[in-house]
Amino acid sequence: MDEHKKAIWGWAMYDWANSAYVTTVMAGFFPVFFTEYWSYGADVTVSTAQLGFGNSIASLIVALMAPVLGAVADKGSAKKKFMLLFAYLGVLMSIGLFMVQKGQWALAIFVYTMGIIGFSGANIFYDSLLPSVADEDKIDYVSSLGFSMGYLGGGLLFLLNVLMTLMPQKFGLPDAAAAVRVSFLTVAVWWGSFTLFTIAWVKEARVTSNLSADESAFKAGFRQLLGTFRKLKHMKVVMLFLAAYWFYIDGVDTIIRMAVKYGLSLGFESSDLIVALLIVQFVGFPAALVYGKLGQKWGVRKMIYVGIAIYMAVTVYGTMMTQKYEFYILAVVIGLAQGGIQALSRSYYSRLIPKDKAAEFYGFYNMLGKFAAIIGPALMAIVGLAVSRMLMPEAPTDQELIQIGRTASRWSIASILILFTAGAVLFYFVDEEKGREQAKYLSED
Repeated sequence: MDEHKKAIWGWAMYDWANSAYVTTVMAGFFPVFFTEYWSYGADVTVSTAQLGFGNSIASLIVALMAPVLGAVADKGSAKKKFMLLFAYLGVLMSIGLFMVQKGQWALAIFVYTMGIIGFSGANIFYDSLLPSVADEDKIDYVSSLGFSMGYLGGGLLFLLNVLMTLMPQKFGLPDAAAAVRVSFLTVAVWWGSFTLFTIAWVKEARVTSNLSADESAFKAGFRQLLGTFRKLKHMKVVMLFLAAYWFYIDGVDTIIRMAVKYGLSLGFESSDLIVALLIVQFVGFPAALVYGKLGQKWGVRKMIYVGIAIYMAVTVYGTMMTQKYEFYILAVVIGLAQGGIQALSRSYYSRLIPKDKAAEFYGFYNMLGKFAAIIGPALMAIVGLAVSRMLMPEAPTDQELIQIGRTASRWSIASILILFTAGAVLFYFVDEEKGREQAKYLSED
């Protein structure tokens, strides 16, 4: 394998590695385990709010530090170093989840929050390496390859972990709870081990240092960031795209993080929801690659719009579903679009930014994504609590409490439509050609 292909596969292997955290922890076992183990006995609406606010706090922390760290990484050719620092923070936090005991919901949220910081922080620098491993004519395909590998790798480990929870004795474990805790350890091993391919195969391009003798990379990074802010008036296309992305990717991220919790609030069994997540992973593997090819054939903009439309339909249908087979249908549909809209958004953005400031601009990209993820889970939590309080009688029966909880959950998921609609409208006004011209202006001499 030549060095160029090695770099592409090494870059894609990080998606294979870190997707284990997304599938087993974020989307899979953490929401279920949080409800049934760490916050055992808590009201379902309250526990949903706790999880939503925990996601939002983690997103806020990442969002605030993303552009600064990106600018520093650009100046010091340190994208890989920062990526690995955050990645192995996430690995350590995955081990930490194994140690949290029953009823310790506050500690569970703290460890989970730190894990999201590691996962999200590493992705800033992982994304910024994309333009250096792929030419523009292949960047949509390579971005899709990463997401495709993520679906496959994350899905395979998640399948193993699901089997562990269904048949714990065959794996030498006493019960399903022990199997879930061990699953967090397998995420750490998987994530940490496969990241070694990225370390070995991806060679970060060295930038010519223009630092003065008494100037550190951190100082130069802040200087670059301040310079970018001064040029914001020349970045209208980038800012418009980021605003659109802010809204529509919030809906995607919120559904990823809260879908299992939503299903539980409707009364579905956790085993049904785990099967739905597996469907998303294994449908998403080929679908992300096909989506990337369709983006090359039909246009990236058009396929991003297709993804937004699919998610709007999923959201509307999700408010009405009552049977578990409907949840499986939604899983297939989400699997068809989820990786594609993420991959093409990432590669489309690369066309609008100066290549010599990729980490800084992907810092903005991830910052806006994380600020959006603050809104989504919090919006669901606020809407759910508000509807629940509006419908709550003075002395509700157990059956009434269940029905109120389900109604509140349906309204909370419906609120996500606002985000997809706003994103689609703003994206309509993004002019790619003007964006390329602005990127040239912002490039260093």
